[in-house]
Amino acid sequence: MVTQPELKRILKLKKLSNKKIQSISSPLRIVLFFLALSLLAGAITGNSFYYRLGYLWVLLILTSWFMSFYTLRGIRVIRKSRTYRSQVGQIFEERFEVFNTGKFLRLWIEIRDGSSLPGSHGSHVVTMIRGQEGHSYLSRTRLTKRGVFTLGPTVMVSGDLFGMFPNERSITTENKLLVYPPMVGIQSFPNPAGLLPGGEALRRMTHTVTSNAAGVREYEEGDPLNRIHWLSTARRNQLIVKEFELDPLADVWIFLDADQSVNVEQELPEQVIEPQEFWQKRFVFQLPLSTIEYAVTICASLARYYLEKRRAVGLVSASPHLRILPADRGGRQLGKILESLALANPTGSMPLVSLVELQARHLPRGSTAILVTSNPSEKIFQTADLMIRRGLKPIAILINAASFGGGFSSVELGQTLQALGVPIRVISYGDDLGAVMSNSTIPQFLNS
Repeated sequence: MVTQPELKRILKLKKLSNKKIQSISSPLRIVLFFLALSLLAGAITGNSFYYRLGYLWVLLILTSWFMSFYTLRGIRVIRKSRTYRSQVGQIFEERFEVFNTGKFLRLWIEIRDGSSLPGSHGSHVVTMIRGQEGHSYLSRTRLTKRGVFTLGPTVMVSGDLFGMFPNERSITTENKLLVYPPMVGIQSFPNPAGLLPGGEALRRMTHTVTSNAAGVREYEEGDPLNRIHWLSTARRNQLIVKEFELDPLADVWIFLDADQSVNVEQELPEQVIEPQEFWQKRFVFQLPLSTIEYAVTICASLARYYLEKRRAVGLVSASPHLRILPADRGGRQLGKILESLALANPTGSMPLVSLVELQARHLPRGSTAILVTSNPSEKIFQTADLMIRRGLKPIAILINAASFGGGFSSVELGQTLQALGVPIRVISYGDDLGAVMSNSTIPQFLNS
């Protein structure tokens, strides 16, 4: 009786044997058939013609094998890109360089791009590469999905003239492309000030240059040169830098709800992009039918809007791991937020209510808290009420999951938040995010 481990081993050996049989190409099978037929005919008839014909088949096999063996030796493939960070909707351009370091001519080499980038056009066939020469070509891909994508592996495929011995070699690469989420232009949005009309100084040090100078200290590695105080440096004969405090304007905190239980996502047919659209600046990217994609785009757009207003912006999310970016200013902070949003996935298990309760106690009074969620639960209203009591200023961005095919709507929650005096925006599938976010009028369905 055959045991289960022995049965698995037999099946594995059978798969390997089938793979070896399939690895023999069809042209080689044909040549081997004619070789066997020639030898059989020579043995039966005794005619030397059939033996000479058999020698011809053997010579053809040996020549093809040697040609296939050397066809990829001395071939280098290098893929370059100007940047490895881009944004959804933009064109990612990559250059492939194929160089022949040998002395003999290479008739053809097929380059297969094995990257995980959707819609990649890196595969190409290069012909007639002379010795010590190279060919190059460009690959342009319209980016339609955010995240991190590997640019490889790159597989080189070639062989002999008759295709009897196909040869391939894989080149692994560590290069990765980070694709940021798209952003929309926001013309106006609630911009709460500090607690007092003139603001109050917050005794907290910051790495950015503000109008509130707090003092000087010794230079540390990594300090920017524009913060050096040259008079103190000359007086003490060592590098001295200036320290700054935060401006009195309130911080802005964005809370992204990535709870898996409230996310609604449906697959749509892939957007077909014609080659001529690569150069059309009027190309409009359509967001997928997913609440998390709308939420991520909204968070990225709001972060850019407030940073352009010189506000300190922070981000809190659990997608799926808890990620807290302290509030800060400048283009570097925008890059950190976009990188965090590019990796956000709707696989978290922490609801927005718990996320806010975890971080709200650490926020200074007067801070603005923007809640981006598709959860219509009444707990969102309770959370907003609690934030107001703590001296925070909540703003709710409600993504109407019913328009995405979900079974719950944000109408009732929007009405209760409106009665509480919380500024709200209601987003439905297909809306112009820039126009809806910039429009301060009350949604029509809330008036009914």
